[in-house]
Amino acid sequence: MNYLVDIHILKFGLVGIMGMGIDFATTWICKEKWAFNKFLSNSIGFTLAVINNYLLNAYWTFGNSSHTSHMQLLFFLIISIVGLCINNALLYIFLRYINNRFYLLKIIIVGLVFFWNYSINYFVTFR
Repeated sequence: MNYLVDIHILKFGLVGIMGMGIDFATTWICKEKWAFNKFLSNSIGFTLAVINNYLLNAYWTFGNSSHTSHMQLLFFLIISIVGLCINNALLYIFLRYINNRFYLLKIIIVGLVFFWNYSINYFVTFR
């Protein structure tokens, strides 16, 4: 890997950690305090994290604020929606067949979906 890719993945990871905090806090509030369905709560948390992550990745990680466009946002949203589908599908499967520890599984799944999100955004959205 070259130096630029290393910096991008480090920044993408830091943004992802911040997004994960937003995701988990929002999911917890929706699920535990407001008694929303766990998949709806997961989707709301994920969506708020995606908005945060797009803005930070566009302007900080990939530093292409002069190139941001509606198409770039559209690509990021489509990739994130696919990531959300993967996230919810894995959450459903893991909860049903492996374990009933919602937040532990959510951490594992966030890690798995990170690789999808980074790879596709690096090669498509922010190329």
